[in-house]
Amino acid sequence: MDEESQHVVVEDIRMDFWSMVTFMVKWAIASIPAALILLTIATMFLFLINALATEPLY
Repeated sequence: MDEESQHVVVEDIRMDFWSMVTFMVKWAIASIPAALILLTIATMFLFLINALATEPLY
Protein backbone atom coordinates (compact mmCIF):
# COMPACT_ATOMS: atom_id res chain seq x y z
CA MET A 1 0.00 0.00 0.00
CA ASP A 2 1.04 3.56 -0.55
CA GLU A 3 1.93 5.71 2.39
CA GLU A 4 -0.79 8.14 1.25
CA SER A 5 -3.60 5.55 1.25
CA GLN A 6 -6.35 5.87 3.83
CA HIS A 7 -8.79 3.39 5.31
CA VAL A 8 -12.46 4.19 4.81
CA VAL A 9 -15.38 2.81 6.83
CA VAL A 10 -18.90 3.16 5.43
CA GLU A 11 -21.31 3.66 8.29
CA ASP A 12 -24.63 4.39 6.60
CA ILE A 13 -26.19 4.18 3.15
CA ARG A 14 -29.39 6.10 2.56
CA MET A 15 -31.50 4.45 -0.10
CA ASP A 16 -35.16 4.90 -0.93
CA PHE A 17 -37.31 1.83 -0.21
CA TRP A 18 -38.54 1.37 -3.80
CA SER A 19 -35.03 1.85 -5.15
CA MET A 20 -33.91 -0.94 -2.85
CA VAL A 21 -36.79 -3.16 -4.00
CA THR A 22 -35.87 -2.53 -7.64
CA PHE A 23 -32.23 -3.28 -6.89
CA MET A 24 -33.10 -6.54 -5.14
CA VAL A 25 -35.40 -7.66 -7.98
CA LYS A 26 -32.64 -7.00 -10.52
CA TRP A 27 -30.21 -8.87 -8.26
CA ALA A 28 -32.55 -11.88 -8.09
CA ILE A 29 -33.05 -11.89 -11.88
CA ALA A 30 -29.29 -11.65 -12.45
CA SER A 31 -28.67 -14.63 -10.16
CA ILE A 32 -30.73 -16.99 -12.37
CA PRO A 33 -28.11 -17.34 -15.17
CA ALA A 34 -25.37 -17.73 -12.56
CA ALA A 35 -27.32 -20.53 -10.88
CA LEU A 36 -27.87 -22.25 -14.24
CA ILE A 37 -24.15 -22.09 -15.03
CA LEU A 38 -23.23 -23.54 -11.63
CA LEU A 39 -25.87 -26.25 -12.01
CA THR A 40 -24.49 -27.18 -15.44
CA ILE A 41 -20.93 -27.39 -14.10
CA ALA A 42 -22.06 -29.51 -11.12
CA THR A 43 -24.05 -31.84 -13.40
CA MET A 44 -21.11 -32.35 -15.74
CA PHE A 45 -18.84 -33.02 -12.76
CA LEU A 46 -21.26 -35.59 -11.31
CA PHE A 47 -21.65 -37.32 -14.70
CA LEU A 48 -17.86 -37.53 -14.95
CA ILE A 49 -17.53 -38.99 -11.45
CA ASN A 50 -20.32 -41.47 -12.21
CA ALA A 51 -18.70 -42.50 -15.51
CA LEU A 52 -15.35 -43.10 -13.80
CA ALA A 53 -16.84 -44.92 -10.83
CA THR A 54 -19.09 -47.44 -12.62
CA GLU A 55 -18.24 -50.41 -14.77
CA PRO A 56 -18.92 -50.34 -18.53
CA LEU A 57 -22.11 -52.08 -19.66
CA TYR A 58 -20.47 -54.12 -22.46
